[in-house]
Amino acid sequence: MKKVLVFQGGWNGHEPQLTARRFARLMEEEGYSSEIYDTQDCLADADKLSEYHLIVACWTMGEIPREYVQNVCKAVGRGTGLAGCHGGMCDAFRNSTEWQFMTGGQWVSHPGGDGVEYTVNIRHGSSPITAGLQDFTVKSEHYYLHVDPAIEVLATTRFPVVNYYHISNKPIDMPVAWTKMWGNGRVFYNSLGHHDDVFDKFPNAEILMKRGMLWAAEGKQIAIDQNLTTDRFENTAKMY
Repeated sequence: MKKVLVFQGGWNGHEPQLTARRFARLMEEEGYSSEIYDTQDCLADADKLSEYHLIVACWTMGEIPREYVQNVCKAVGRGTGLAGCHGGMCDAFRNSTEWQFMTGGQWVSHPGGDGVEYTVNIRHGSSPITAGLQDFTVKSEHYYLHVDPAIEVLATTRFPVVNYYHISNKPIDMPVAWTKMWGNGRVFYNSLGHHDDVFDKFPNAEILMKRGMLWAAEGKQIAIDQNLTTDRFENTAKMY
């Protein structure tokens, strides 16, 4: 059986319990079994984490033991997928640069707060994850992130929409959804999802999330089938 681990917690304003249940259900619809944990202790064993096809992060802010981050890094490096949305993955553990290195970005602002109307522009042909999707408008937080230049961008949004000090700069297209690799593992992120009902109000947001989670999870089977190891990624030099 293909397994998914979802861990939820942190700031309750992002409704982690609701999003965790939603993401578990979406994966169960595709034949995966899911386990939801409301503690980080489920990350204490790297070998056990490596048994999962996908880890879904629904934990905003807070702190995490360094060894737990290292365990997730190792499991994803071995082929386990990693996915998350909004602050549940890329505003988790602000003090952990290794987490940010793995996930591909970190939230820094949402000018205007909640209720900002903006357009999500699909980058057509970027990935099967976006196949057939069209640009769509949402009304939620408009996420400004610092992002890894190595990410593969699936969708963007134009800044600025709301006046603030950043408008002195040129307009930019901020990534909304992306993929990246971490060792043999696949990573997916979607900045939509400030509240759980965003996925009901704007169906394309849920389609992106479901397809992204499936894409990340499918990398595990590829690693198994091709007998991939982490030998070429290992290094004893200081990385953090």
